[in-house]
Amino acid sequence: MSVPLSTPESGTHPQPRPQPHSAPESPPDAVPLPFRHPANRALAPLGHAAPDDDPADASPHTFPDGGTWRTEIPSVEGPEVLTAVLAEAGRLGVPVHRVSQGSGVWMLTDTEIGDMLGACVAHGTELCLFTGPRGTWDVGGATGPRARGQEAVAGCVEDALRATGLGVRCLLVADEGVLWLLHRLRAAGTLPADTTFKVSALIGPVNPAAYEIYERLGADSLNVPSDLSLDQLTQIRRVSRAPMDFYVEAPDDLGGYVRMYDVAQLVRRGAPLYLKFGLSRAPVLYPYGAQLRAAALDSARERVRRGRLVLDLLARLGADGRMSPPGARLPGELRRFPVPEEGR
Repeated sequence: MSVPLSTPESGTHPQPRPQPHSAPESPPDAVPLPFRHPANRALAPLGHAAPDDDPADASPHTFPDGGTWRTEIPSVEGPEVLTAVLAEAGRLGVPVHRVSQGSGVWMLTDTEIGDMLGACVAHGTELCLFTGPRGTWDVGGATGPRARGQEAVAGCVEDALRATGLGVRCLLVADEGVLWLLHRLRAAGTLPADTTFKVSALIGPVNPAAYEIYERLGADSLNVPSDLSLDQLTQIRRVSRAPMDFYVEAPDDLGGYVRMYDVAQLVRRGAPLYLKFGLSRAPVLYPYGAQLRAAALDSARERVRRGRLVLDLLARLGADGRMSPPGARLPGELRRFPVPEEGR
């Protein structure tokens, strides 16, 4: 899905530089590539140049393939929406490492999951599905997105068992207890060992201590809120190397922030990082159904276009190097709490 870079003047879209498909399993710590600050050459003679980057602020971590960033398209709610995303990504030349769905495994039929998984495998894209019931849609909606009561926890685990049984290997989680139970089931072999767990933006950690706790509970990537400062990302990277998911543009219910011009620094300070191409001023799609079809398709295509804008900006700044190769999905070695013997 990656093609050689072209210049903006050529009339085609600049692409991230191709990355080698073979990389050491344990790459050395990343050395950030130099890139230019926006408009710095024009502003410097006027005395308004950006300050030099502090090398101590840069994340020393990478994905196990040596890359520092990957891409994600969220809110891909079914096979038809996925088809639109992959077609638009091909048309615009946007590499897609991962697509994620927000309504939950329980809102998809086995056939729909199979169709989505087949399309993702064919395109070298990871499929991530949300685990089951959440408090937002329960009679206790005031409790927020977490699983409310034992019944909701069991529903989330049932979704995980069903999805992995159909071949899905990435699950979205919005509850710490569910995360810990799923990690224990993975350690016990009840869930496949290569299953990964992604912490939802609905409960994203906002400080280094919380981020580390989620990693140790079993998280393989964590969606932090998009209003965290660059300094706060650096604080997190000083305690954890677990991959970070970051909405470059956040949906309205998560703040509606648009941080495109921060993207080079987000990678420099937050790596390893999933650049997540969300969309503000767009309809809420969860729980998804045919009544939202037109909105889901239109917003899906626009998310891909937003991704193209972000990648173009990275290329113009010279910050588009070290993308993980297409098809990369594993997080690398992470730290975990010991799993009780009865959980093995």
